[in-house]
Amino acid sequence: MEFKSINPIEEPLSFSALKDLLQRAGLRPEEVVRTKEAAYKQYVADKNLSGDALLHVIAAHPELLQRPIVVRAGKAVLARPIENLKKLGIR
Repeated sequence: MEFKSINPIEEPLSFSALKDLLQRAGLRPEEVVRTKEAAYKQYVADKNLSGDALLHVIAAHPELLQRPIVVRAGKAVLARPIENLKKLGIR
């Protein structure tokens, strides 16, 4: 199966690209943020950020984005756990 891999650390996603990606996956920003990163403690923890504000932080600090997120035929899933790929018809 052909796919394109994007490393968000090397090729950071913009706010609008992140928002689109999460909409395709049906996910909220707080569901894809990595809470064990130092940037989480510095920029997110105890800040009571709105969804868009959190997306701006993730765009500025891509290490906060859970990965991998897999896109196929216009739909997306967070592939953690790997069984989520079944939602895209990938076995």
